[in-house]
Amino acid sequence: MSKTQKFLLAISIIPQYIIVKWLSNYPEFIETYYSNGLYQWTSKGLRYVFGWIPFSVGDVFYTIAGIYIIRWFIINRKRIVNDTRLWILDVLTACSLLYFAFHLFWGMNYYRLPIHKTLNLDYTYSTEELQSVTEKLIDKANTIHLAITKNDSVKVDMPFTKGELLNRSDDGYKNLATIYPQLEQHPTSIKLSLYSLPLTYMGFSGYLNPLTNEAQIDGLIPLHKYPTTICHEKAHQIGYAAENETNFIGCLAAINNKDIYFKYSGYIFALRHCLNEVYMRDQNLYEILVEKINKGILKNYQETYEFWDSYQNPLEPLFKETYSTFLKANNQDKGIESYSYAVALFVNYFKSKEL
Repeated sequence: MSKTQKFLLAISIIPQYIIVKWLSNYPEFIETYYSNGLYQWTSKGLRYVFGWIPFSVGDVFYTIAGIYIIRWFIINRKRIVNDTRLWILDVLTACSLLYFAFHLFWGMNYYRLPIHKTLNLDYTYSTEELQSVTEKLIDKANTIHLAITKNDSVKVDMPFTKGELLNRSDDGYKNLATIYPQLEQHPTSIKLSLYSLPLTYMGFSGYLNPLTNEAQIDGLIPLHKYPTTICHEKAHQIGYAAENETNFIGCLAAINNKDIYFKYSGYIFALRHCLNEVYMRDQNLYEILVEKINKGILKNYQETYEFWDSYQNPLEPLFKETYSTFLKANNQDKGIESYSYAVALFVNYFKSKEL
């Protein structure tokens, strides 16, 4: 590639950035022509190409890319001083290409219409509504828990392998699509991450590779967390970028699965989010509500807490702060805290439902 071509590619990141920010002001346009248009073709194409492969192709790409980048910096380290302008040009060219690929294959989904608008849900709620929905979720979670364990003090243990849980996740989305066709998810491309251990130390249970559209699941998390984690990452594959929205969609996909273990995972997931919000608003009410929850459910919550606590390390806050900054740069003003905003969707969805 000539210097002129590199220069043109490098500076193209400026008009790219301007175009992205300009289009972000038109979420209806992005919803129609990107999220429900171009993205549907590119994402399904990538899932058809990579979905059948039993291992994470994206993780392999990341490995190769990481090795190449380290090798390139070692080989070109002297150019930082001796040929600074061309060294910077090479770096900017690579960044420009990545910026283009990211927004072409995934990133514009950050600017689509919020799901509460497309599903006609309110986005505000009162403490009374939160309490009512939380109590409904407690009753439903307790009922499902007892149906599985026959004992309110025994935690739920998944009777399936990790692979079986991955395969069983399709059912929920098929059923959900009969209610909300826009949430149809096909074909599937869900993998166990090759980097589960570092992923756990970073404090994340899964992610979507934007360049291969493979959903990656942390293979170390407790099995009762698999259904909602899988369904969460599949929601990203459909084209929903906001974490609060994928938590909501993932929960709906889990509870619409015919498998009772998926339903259990989905309901206790929504319940935990609502309980956290109750605690933030009224700690006395929180204590009253927790007393109503089966002890076995609380043991599953404790299992999750102990799992993540065992992997805490000094770098985890840095990783999460980095990701939070990334989210804020992509139209999620609350950063990683946006995960908790799923409560607004849960309350307004469940308040009129018979569970």
